[in-house]
Amino acid sequence: MSWIDTHHPDAGQRRVLIVSDAWRPQINGVVRTLEWLRRDAPLLGIHVDLLTPDLFRSAPMPTYPEIRLTLALPSEVAKRIDALAPDAIHIATEGPLGLLARHYCTSRGRAFTTCYHTRFPEYLAARLPLPLSWSYAALRRFHSAAAATLVATPALRDELQARGFTRLKVWRRGVDVALFSAGKPALADLPRPIFLSVGRIAVEKNVEAFLALDLPGTKVVIGDGPARADLARRYPEVHFLGVRTGAELADLYASADVFVFPSRTDTFGLVMLEALAAGTPVAALPVTGPQEVLGASGCGVLSEDLRAAAMAALSISRSACRAYASHYGMRESAHSFFGHLGETLVTDQAA
Repeated sequence: MSWIDTHHPDAGQRRVLIVSDAWRPQINGVVRTLEWLRRDAPLLGIHVDLLTPDLFRSAPMPTYPEIRLTLALPSEVAKRIDALAPDAIHIATEGPLGLLARHYCTSRGRAFTTCYHTRFPEYLAARLPLPLSWSYAALRRFHSAAAATLVATPALRDELQARGFTRLKVWRRGVDVALFSAGKPALADLPRPIFLSVGRIAVEKNVEAFLALDLPGTKVVIGDGPARADLARRYPEVHFLGVRTGAELADLYASADVFVFPSRTDTFGLVMLEALAAGTPVAALPVTGPQEVLGASGCGVLSEDLRAAAMAALSISRSACRAYASHYGMRESAHSFFGHLGETLVTDQAA
């Protein structure tokens, strides 16, 4: 029987536990992806439980209070996992809760999968004088116990393999295409063209590279983060709209003429797919995430000259962007994700 066989009488009994340090009030690609997976899982005959910081005592991360650090004891985490009795366990993040779940699995000989969502070594290096080799060694050790570590792209898989990571599998990513393709322009009163950026406003996201561009029309930024207040003060001409979600976010994507993605460190960049689903072409730097998302689609322009990329993207067909993004739906992404977990379960049972 296939792990995701929705027609089998026992298919609805499949239970997956996803453990994540990233959760509300954070709004980022990890959180949105987990919410979509939980939403679409029943269509594949799977029930998803989430183990997140809101279920335990936690404390705000210094300088980044929206990130909650779990203060649970190993016994507390073990009790919750035992009560849920999952068929498969996936650890989405390498934070305190992820470490506790990893300890639970390794101490019981329980197979589990992990995911490499975020370039934490680069993020830490942007804030602290910490060698990348130290951070990558810690992450390599964390993921080495997993039956499989899921990554967003073949390029990231190859990069991590070169750094000594093993058992890497590519998990095809996707977005809610129906939601973002239904967006209606909502910023009619702003001068054109409108250049939009969406994401966490933090030093590792390189947002200032976008803000400092000499572009015609209007710059709009959606999101929040520790650098927002300072950047809003220094760039008063930019429209900082804060966090937006759902249909409102879809309308804002549809309002933009170009989506500018300045990050050098994202492993993928779901926001680019969201923009493309709304028909908005992408301008980005020629680094792994944008290269993998855009490929040879012609739906964006990659250049170290981000201004030139943004201006060139103005001529890209919006209908071509929508057509390209239509192949990256959440149903396909969920099928890929749960398929990998099913392989792990079969291997665990065979052992």
